[in-house]
Amino acid sequence: MSLDDDLKALLSDTQRFLRQQAELYGDSLLVSRAAVETPKEEQIIEKEKPISTDKNLTMLREPEIDMFGDTKKVNKNKFNLDYPAESWTSAASIPLLNQAINTCTKCGLSGTRTNFVFGAGNPKAEVVVVGEAPGAEEDAQGEPFVGRGGQLLTKILESIHFKREEVFICNILKCRPPNNRDPQPEEVELCEPYLWKQLELINPKIILCVGRIAGQSLLKINASLAVMRTKVHDYRGIPLMVTFHPAALLRNPNWKRPCWEDVQKFRKLYEEIKGKNLNPNYKSQY
Repeated sequence: MSLDDDLKALLSDTQRFLRQQAELYGDSLLVSRAAVETPKEEQIIEKEKPISTDKNLTMLREPEIDMFGDTKKVNKNKFNLDYPAESWTSAASIPLLNQAINTCTKCGLSGTRTNFVFGAGNPKAEVVVVGEAPGAEEDAQGEPFVGRGGQLLTKILESIHFKREEVFICNILKCRPPNNRDPQPEEVELCEPYLWKQLELINPKIILCVGRIAGQSLLKINASLAVMRTKVHDYRGIPLMVTFHPAALLRNPNWKRPCWEDVQKFRKLYEEIKGKNLNPNYKSQY
């Protein structure tokens, strides 16, 4: 092998390592390459910023978020969310909400999208799956998780006895970022209230976030995927778990085993809470 080939191989390994670091740990610093292969909470230099001072709670609670500055708020909703004063906030069902927002032009992504990707599935689902943003196939078809990653997500759901049509699947952003880049903070700020409204209307028993960005966005915490995976979180009284994004599993097959462990716990938690009257002090065994 020539020197050029050696350098190319090294560059390829380095790029793969950095992609893995970004997917698992965001801006956190890894102490060794082993941290990528076997993510452990103690290997993270930047620890999760605490949200609750109540040490007896196993689920994290997020603070009230004011995302619209001095804009007038509409507060009469199930989760007491601060929606902007816009007509779509009064939508009484998932289909009506779709009709009200699918021509949105609030951010620059509206000018580059092919289709607005609202979400798909059971409008009264007990399980909601949340990703970060549509990809190329999703943008082309107007449906979430329909590419290779979506096919893998379907298999993951089936492996824990959920049919795709039984759940509701959506993303933080409803339009594809160019070249599948990460969502920008201002895009999340403008688009996320649509997701809040979806979750309010569906009122699921449990939420599964796939990927670091989806988890951070909904929970409002600066934590790595490795840390978020270790806990059952709380989204306004709804238990929430975080695992790998299916696209990350396609790039890194060695993560399929820990993902399988995550979704097995997710299924057990679903069975644990199904039919229970949850309250803010609900504690899970996980």
